[in-house]
Amino acid sequence: WKTLLLRIGEKGPEYGTSSDYKDHIETCFGVIRREIERSPFILQCAEQLPHKIPLYGTLIGLLNLENEDFVRKLVESVHADFQVALNCNSIRILLRFMTSLLCSKVIQPASLIVVFETLLSSAATTVDEEKGNPSWQPQADFYVICILSSLPWGGSELAEQVPDEIERVLVGIQAYLSIRFHNGEKDFVEDLLDRIQSLASNGWKLDSVPRPHLSFEAQLVAGKFHPIKCMEQPSGKQKHDALTRYPQRIRRLNIFPANKMEVQPIDRFVVEEYLLDVLFYLNGCRKECASYMANLPVPFRYEYLMAETLFSQILLLPQPPFKTLYYTLVIMDLCKALPGAFPAVVAGAVRALFEKISDLDMESRTRLILWFSHHLSNFQFIWPWEEWAYVLDLPKWAPKRVFVQEILQREVRLSYWDKIKQSIENASTLEELLPPKAGPNFIYEEGKELSAELSRKVKEKQTARDMMVWIEETVYPVHGTLTIVVQTLLDIGSKSFTHLVTVLERYGQVFSKLCPDTDKQVMLLSQVSTYWKNNVQMTAVAIDRMMGYRLVSNQAIVRWVFSPENVDQFHVSDQPWEILGNALNKTYNRISDLRKDISNITKNVLVAENARVELEAAESKLSLVEGEPVLGENPAKMKRLKSTVEKTGEAELSLRESLEAKEALLNRALSETEVLLLLLFQSFLGVLKERLPDPTMDVDSENCEVGEREQWCLSTLGYLTAFTRQYASEIWPHMEKLESEVFHPLFLQA
Repeated sequence: WKTLLLRIGEKGPEYGTSSDYKDHIETCFGVIRREIERSPFILQCAEQLPHKIPLYGTLIGLLNLENEDFVRKLVESVHADFQVALNCNSIRILLRFMTSLLCSKVIQPASLIVVFETLLSSAATTVDEEKGNPSWQPQADFYVICILSSLPWGGSELAEQVPDEIERVLVGIQAYLSIRFHNGEKDFVEDLLDRIQSLASNGWKLDSVPRPHLSFEAQLVAGKFHPIKCMEQPSGKQKHDALTRYPQRIRRLNIFPANKMEVQPIDRFVVEEYLLDVLFYLNGCRKECASYMANLPVPFRYEYLMAETLFSQILLLPQPPFKTLYYTLVIMDLCKALPGAFPAVVAGAVRALFEKISDLDMESRTRLILWFSHHLSNFQFIWPWEEWAYVLDLPKWAPKRVFVQEILQREVRLSYWDKIKQSIENASTLEELLPPKAGPNFIYEEGKELSAELSRKVKEKQTARDMMVWIEETVYPVHGTLTIVVQTLLDIGSKSFTHLVTVLERYGQVFSKLCPDTDKQVMLLSQVSTYWKNNVQMTAVAIDRMMGYRLVSNQAIVRWVFSPENVDQFHVSDQPWEILGNALNKTYNRISDLRKDISNITKNVLVAENARVELEAAESKLSLVEGEPVLGENPAKMKRLKSTVEKTGEAELSLRESLEAKEALLNRALSETEVLLLLLFQSFLGVLKERLPDPTMDVDSENCEVGEREQWCLSTLGYLTAFTRQYASEIWPHMEKLESEVFHPLFLQA
């Protein structure tokens, strides 16, 4: 019976050859009515397969005719889940589900209107300057979007049964839009209201939402209504928290021309809802996800809309719901599931985005590079590169040229140089954009004999201490000590990642001794970059591993990234930004790990404390044994409690010591992070002030051409924006100090 519920509305063996929704509902109802007490599974199906909500709503309506008590409990479960969901995205699905239950005569229209008006009232209060907190507008918008997005599933019934009330809700939404903050152009909420109003003027007719309840209308009308209401909404503190908690589901990219998607505006919205719901609820099984996305219950083709929705998710800011890898796999599976249609649509999307590449946010551009290189690696790196060969005629800093260059470099990482060279045979001139094929850059100015001696000692597996003694006695007197040692050790570790890790683990003390302060660590990073100048990946990996072993600090990496040798590369290569991003990620991952450790240790300490308190309470309790009052509970329970206290008591002391140590490490890490943020923004400010003296520069003006200087500024400001957005949660606690010491009109503009 569970399979019948899961597969309702699909073509498959469970329902024979029939594809009629009425037949499916009757077949499923005939089985599930016998499993009535286990049927709450319907609610789980409706929440996780929301594109089938009309079918599940009709099924519940039929069950309501036979077992009102069961459906009453199910409606109460929906209500309870709705209250819990007020702080998460599930509210949207549950509101749609309640709208579907309205169509099946399970809940009254007036009850749903109360829910709508409660959410709308909360939204209006939130953006009211006197009574609310306008900085929480994202929360208010979220509630309004939830109301509007449910109407395609029940607007017709509401307009028929309570026309004045639903009109009052729509007027209320228009009034809300008149008092909220506008950024000058139509946003998602305003666009969605226009679509709903267009749908209403069209008699609430749309093709993308099935209406199976109409086939059972004569039966459903005899069902009993069950009450439902909406309680008070939660409130918050900061605008950033609101944006984080109530993120916008999608920002339409409008990749394709309108004639590629000839559907009603509201049908487009419904299909987007279907696609986003499938991506969200089936994220753990990509093949099922791709299968459902390819077979939505709509009577028109939607490959272009599906591609645009997927790319909108990949490039969504501040971050998509899932990692780029998930969308990569789904797109790959869709290309295999729809070989005659979807690959060409994806290729068209890539071409369209390529034409707009200079307008893309820097973080979105980086995601597109990572996705596209990975995607091509799954399809033998086949692409008509001759279409983009003209980028060689563009300046080295031109966004299109840099985009192609970064894709080819990423492809080399995923394969090997000769394979990628072969893949661009039709545009052989693009070989110029491939990374150098040469290996490590092993150079000396002096001391070749010392380098050979050092290499011999490493092969003899001498200890780091012995090595340092030899270096101090023999190498220090020679000019170029750091160069000789670093180049030699890196050369020994150059055969593979494993060799590199082994050298860093075994001789990390040598690096630490040679580079005890930030200045020397910057010199060390410069040597790493020089040695691996022909291999961007190995440069990034080596620096990342060195930071992992604490041979270089995050502050040294920031200083090196903003050193003159890298600053001039900010607009022609992603390498400095990749290394800076890795350093920031590792810094905040350490803090996150410490917080998790502290949370887990605290829980274990509380367990030990609770066990001790429970034992003390049991020992002080009077109980009767053979008619006589005795202090303490029954012997078996006392024995168990004492055993638990002994076990947890032994570990409690070490746990408290560990907790104290972890808290000290966390405090130190947070203090270092504040210094890091100050250094990071000071570094950005330093390089920007040199090249962008006028903070009001408008490079988007029609009369202003973008030259190399302007492109450098655009790229640097773009990455400043990206890092600030990505680490906003960590930046907020230090905002007061940053504003007083560092922040500049340039940052406000960014």
